[in-house]
Amino acid sequence: MKRKRDILVSVLFLAPAMILLIGLIIYPVVNTVNLSFRSWNGVYGMPKEFIGLDNFRDVLTNTNFWEALLHCVYFLVGGFCILMPLAFILALIITSKMRGRKLFKTAFFMPIMLSATAVALIWVYMLNPQYGAVNKILELIGLGSLTKDWLATPGVNVWSVVLVNEWMYAGYNMLIFAAGLVAIPSDLYEAAEIDGCTHWKRLRYVTLPLMKNSFKIFSVLCVTGCLKTFDLIWAMTKGGPNRSSEMPATLIYNEAFSYRQFGRSSAIGVILLVIGLLLSLFMNWLFRDRDAIREKGVEK
Repeated sequence: MKRKRDILVSVLFLAPAMILLIGLIIYPVVNTVNLSFRSWNGVYGMPKEFIGLDNFRDVLTNTNFWEALLHCVYFLVGGFCILMPLAFILALIITSKMRGRKLFKTAFFMPIMLSATAVALIWVYMLNPQYGAVNKILELIGLGSLTKDWLATPGVNVWSVVLVNEWMYAGYNMLIFAAGLVAIPSDLYEAAEIDGCTHWKRLRYVTLPLMKNSFKIFSVLCVTGCLKTFDLIWAMTKGGPNRSSEMPATLIYNEAFSYRQFGRSSAIGVILLVIGLLLSLFMNWLFRDRDAIREKGVEK
């Protein structure tokens, strides 16, 4: 009787979380997969005609989809080449014994406390070609030839949003790396210092190897975040001009609400889900604990 009561209590405690999980994640995913095989214009009561793989064929043969994925690659490059080292350096600063590190911690984290729309509007005004601060500063320092319409020039507009994205999320990822840094025992640094290791060698041979889990977390979040980027792009460029900054998420929105192709929009979502899962699995494999795997193999 006591065992049944314990099971009932456990079920009651888990029920709210399970209801939210099923209602907000599992059901929408299943419904999206089902809709990706159908043609529907989004009008309630209209039939959802089954058309098989036609939506996936249309998406995979559409150059707009592949260009949108290419723009995701730009965000990935920016994430791993700019955001990751920047966030790691900031984490080193706030975990050091430098004076004013508490002030730096607040200043670095402040951008993520703002909404994406607010950040986007700030930078839209700063990048304005007529009165924006960026062009004015370039003119003042004698680099007026570099001024341009940052959000309307194809090729430049995507990278402009990428840099804004790195500025916004540097503080958030700084905390991920800072958590990993403070978890490293100070005894290891003291032992390395006694052995004559310079600061660079301590960073290379002590800090970086023990930060593997932090880098794994960053990598998974970076990959999934880049695939679903919507807010900054939509608020700053709306995917334009002429789709030159289109992202998969904005493509999903336009297919559904501009062209009333909800089936095709769902197909794009399913493809992104599969790509995200595969990349997340790859990142987990890449950052796997090889020593633990080797020890298990020896025990067997």
